[in-house]
This record gives sequence, C-alpha cells and structure tokens, in this order.
Amino acid sequence: MSQQERVQEELEALEAILMEDITISHNEYGCAELVKCVIFPSTANEVEKQYVRVTLEAELPDGYPDCKPVIRLKSPRGLDDSTINHLYREIEKKCAEYLGQAVIYELIELIRESLTESNLPTCQCTVCLYGFAEGDSFTKTQCFHYFHNYCLAKHIIITEKHFKEEQDKLPAWKKATNGFQASCPVCREPICCDVKELKTALPPKELENAQNFELTCDLKMLQQKMQQLFNYQKSRGGIIDIAAEENKLLLITNSNEVPSGDTSEDPGPSLSNNPDQPLSNGLQGRNQRHYSKYSTNR
Repeated sequence: MSQQERVQEELEALEAILMEDITISHNEYGCAELVKCVIFPSTANEVEKQYVRVTLEAELPDGYPDCKPVIRLKSPRGLDDSTINHLYREIEKKCAEYLGQAVIYELIELIRESLTESNLPTCQCTVCLYGFAEGDSFTKTQCFHYFHNYCLAKHIIITEKHFKEEQDKLPAWKKATNGFQASCPVCREPICCDVKELKTALPPKELENAQNFELTCDLKMLQQKMQQLFNYQKSRGGIIDIAAEENKLLLITNSNEVPSGDTSEDPGPSLSNNPDQPLSNGLQGRNQRHYSKYSTNR
C-alpha cells in the first residue's frame, strides 16, 4: 500500500469515528495537509460538566506517516501552561512510538484521557486571581472562561450598577433600549447566568484563607520613595495638572512678524537670528508659525 493510500485510509476512519468533530483541509492537489479536532473530556451525556477543552491541529508533511506530523494545541480553555507543556511531551512520545503508523486517532485519545483526568480548570479566576480548588463553586461561561460563582456575582452586580449610573446621566434619546447585558470579564462576550443563584455561593477557599493585607515597613518605605519621585516630577513639570490644562487655549497664527511695540504678551520661545542654528522648538528657517499660549477662563 502506498504512502498516500495509507493516509487516505486513516482519514476515512477518522471521519467515520468522529464525524463532524473533525475537519480535514486539502491542498491544491487534493492531498490532505491539516487535520483539526476540538477535544473535550469524556463526560458521557453531561456536556455541562466539560470544563476544559483544546483544539488539536495536526499538519501532515509529505512523508507522513513515515515522519512525524507537526502538532499544535490551539485555543486551550481551563488549562494552564504546565498542563499544555505536559501534553506536548506526551504527544512527542506517542508520535515516536507510532512512527510509520497512523497516529492521529491515538493523539486525540491521549489528549481526551488527559482532559478527563484533570477536568477542573487549572487557570485562575480573572476576578479574584485565585485558582479553583476542590469544593469551590465555579461557572463555565458559553465562551469557555471560568469564574468562581461568588466572584462572578460580584462582577455582574457592580457592572450593572455602573451601567445604570451611566444611563441615568444620558438624555432619554441616548439611553440603551435593551437594558443591561452581562458580559464575560475576559472577552466581553454576552453571557447568561442567574445572579441570584450565583450570590448564594460561598467565597473561594483560597480567598477565605488569604492573609489580610498589612502595611509593612517595606511598603511604607516604598510609598515614601514614590512620593518623593512624584514631588520631583511635579516640580520639573513632569506631572500634568488636568484642571489647569483645561483652562489653557492654544492659538496658532500665520503672522510672520511680531509687532515691535507689542510687549503685552509673552511671544513664546525665543527665535535665533542665525539661520543655521536650530530653533529652540525644533523648527528651522524663516516664515514659521508663532505659537503662543494664553490663559483664559472658560
């Protein structure tokens, strides 16, 4: 059996087993070059309990299966870098073991088994920045991001409060007609969840066991140093006073000459009489615009 026939036989078997869960791309000559499969943990029919996932991309070089496929793990959800790196090492071993044989299905099953064993998000809750421990109540959004129920409830309550406050400031014709829509704190995709149910959850264990914040001597010294730096930058004009800047107006004129008797206002940066010497504001030559700042009360 030729190399191309072996590949075709493997891909037909994959399509028969995985059906719509697998996508095969072909090149301009009709040869398969990329196999893509989104892999979930095995949870029977309980799809809502599939808390992690990853997309396997297997690029088939010309010599496959007599040479290893190029494997990429894309769009991991609920998996940290250490888990992904472990999967890559196991995939490399499996490819070496099955060199010269069909290996794509073996890789899919290897990843599925690993996801099933660790079907608990190994990432952090992006609200509290703590991980997920056994016994924590957490939510997987439709976009496959993870949050403690306690944290997600607080996030939604606060964002809804801010939304209503901003809406109250707007005229009637500018107000949103659809009302508040909860969104994912990570990707801003709309999410649907029962806030009343989320509020009943206990705080995550790591958050409860975290030490209370204390202002240590090191932090006090750091605050003093930062205050000194702030005062120095302010004295050198490095800190923008927003209130003062709002009362300034920049006037630009096309006048090429300053009246000789006009000394009522500061003419701005002094101009050099030497045409070969750069001007203080970085401009050279004649017939340049004169910039002046005038203080005015709005």
